[in-house]
Amino acid sequence: MSAQASTVAPGGSRAPASDVPPLQCLTFLLEEESFALDIRSVREIIQHGRMTPVPLMPAFVRGVINLRGAVVPVIDLHARFGRPVAAIGKKTCIVIFDCLRNGERVELGLLVDAVSEVIDIAATDIEPPPNFGAAVRRDFIHGMGKVGSRFVIILDPDKAFDVEEMSQLCAAGPPTRSN
Repeated sequence: MSAQASTVAPGGSRAPASDVPPLQCLTFLLEEESFALDIRSVREIIQHGRMTPVPLMPAFVRGVINLRGAVVPVIDLHARFGRPVAAIGKKTCIVIFDCLRNGERVELGLLVDAVSEVIDIAATDIEPPPNFGAAVRRDFIHGMGKVGSRFVIILDPDKAFDVEEMSQLCAAGPPTRSN
């Protein structure tokens, strides 16, 4: 019997890891840390621009933007991960992506320091989230992608940006924004 690694294929069946296509991810930076999102959830990347602040929101909700007539909330990823709000720089941009709310897909924007590239990560190069020492909550992490000699934190957008949880945080008390 072969000791070949296996992984869960689409549809839930076990398949040799070599038969599973690589995960295509958009990589981006928060300070010096590399993060990634499954490219299938990413709609587009836009330049940082004017956002309309929304009163009584926590610091991680930077505001809303008008995207072709639709109101899209923008989440400051630094603040969402418990850090100070992001400083806006020359490469700051907004990644528009889909997440799940009540079984429906909704668009959100992520404020990130810079977008890097789209990469393929083989199923055999994705490790489970660490039990300790991660820069973000463990349940926010889909896996740790090995890319050369470094790791990329692959986020699980439906958990990291759970609209219901973020709504509860918004309703849970006074705003924490300092601007």
